[in-house]
Amino acid sequence: MQSQVLFLFRPKITISLLMTGLFLFMLLIPSARAQGQFQERRMTVIEAVQTALVENHEIKALHNATQAQEKDIGIARSYLLPRISFEERYLRTNNPVYAFMSRLNQERIVAQDFNPVILNSPDAINDFQASLTLEQPLFAKKAYIGLGMSKMEAKAKGEELTRKREDIAFQVVKACLMLSSAKEYARAVEQGVGDVREHKRVADLRYKNGLGQYADTLRAATAFMEARQKKNIADKYVNLAKRGLGLLLATTESIDVDDSAIDLPVNDLTTYVKAAESRSDLRAAQLRGENAEQNIKMAEAAYFPNIGVGGTYQLNDHNQPFGFEGKSWQVMAFLRWDLFDGTKREYERAKAKHLALQAQEQVSAMKKGVSYRIYEAYMNVDETRKNIELTREALKTAEEGTRLFKVRYENGFSPLADLLNVQSSLEQARAGLVERENAYKVALATLSFESGTILNDLKIDKENSKMEKKP
Repeated sequence: MQSQVLFLFRPKITISLLMTGLFLFMLLIPSARAQGQFQERRMTVIEAVQTALVENHEIKALHNATQAQEKDIGIARSYLLPRISFEERYLRTNNPVYAFMSRLNQERIVAQDFNPVILNSPDAINDFQASLTLEQPLFAKKAYIGLGMSKMEAKAKGEELTRKREDIAFQVVKACLMLSSAKEYARAVEQGVGDVREHKRVADLRYKNGLGQYADTLRAATAFMEARQKKNIADKYVNLAKRGLGLLLATTESIDVDDSAIDLPVNDLTTYVKAAESRSDLRAAQLRGENAEQNIKMAEAAYFPNIGVGGTYQLNDHNQPFGFEGKSWQVMAFLRWDLFDGTKREYERAKAKHLALQAQEQVSAMKKGVSYRIYEAYMNVDETRKNIELTREALKTAEEGTRLFKVRYENGFSPLADLLNVQSSLEQARAGLVERENAYKVALATLSFESGTILNDLKIDKENSKMEKKP
């Protein structure tokens, strides 16, 4: 009887276990999905830059714009190549001239067609005309100049793309430095939380032993809560920095980078100034300045004629399209010359000269601006390097002062307020060191970017060019 009872309850137990497992599984699925929404990838700074150079949306957009600009070369070249067109035309008329001409093209002229009555009042006639026409320019000065200008503009667009790649690499490096700085700041805040926790423990212990005041325990507890709030804020900025880096890499994932230092060289000022002479955006401006001068020649080309040859093969039929009752051809040469266009050419030439001068001034201003920004970045590197040493000394002083005040408070020689004040100074010194070290690295990256050598300095240019060739 006992075995029967057990047998009867086994199915119920099995079903209950299955239902419980299913319920837990359903609970875990949303949790796993929620975790998947905040997946985090880890990579080095170099890997982050390489990924951005391939995946970044701005680079892809400008790459397509560059490809589109290169197609303008083919469009400009097409004006120098032969043009072939086919046309099928239908005509029905009783106009005497067109009616006679249509019959003549159809090769259906007979003697009675010369009867004055028929010539003056012909019956309506149909004409299906098919023609194949070819036209080849032999001399078109505007087309030749336009082809050269389109090639130069394509080169300028390519230089823009190179500069955009440098810009995105610079943004990624800054984002990595911001992330590293945020993590270092979070560590400093965490260290401050530990210090304040220790102060609170000492205050509680002194009050418990009758050596301190209850107000000290409350003040220490408040300071501990404030330190934890700072930690929460620091953690938030770390997470935002990771998502911001992911945005540059064209992903919605959070990207974390190793804390390894970015090794950027420090050279003398003349090296950076010399390197900036071949900066991509500066070369693009120079190419467009040359194109502005070519625009003067383009305007002057309107004074020259266009010369070419052409020919047409024609079929005519009065019954059906593409019929060939009559066949004919013609070969021609042409010269088109605008002798007077209302002084349009003169104004276009004068306008082109002013635009060329404008381009020259813009290039000159750009060169001077680049030189100034390099000098400014170089000065920032020197300043931030010196400030790091001063901040480290300040941190040592703050740490020693905090240690002394902690000893004095533990022995009852100083109030808790003094200890918390020096603790605040210590936290500021820690944060200041993180800020100065990050400012120095950003200054180095800025100097490298302004001189146009950031990709070479990171030693990723050749590697990334191989990545771009992959389908």
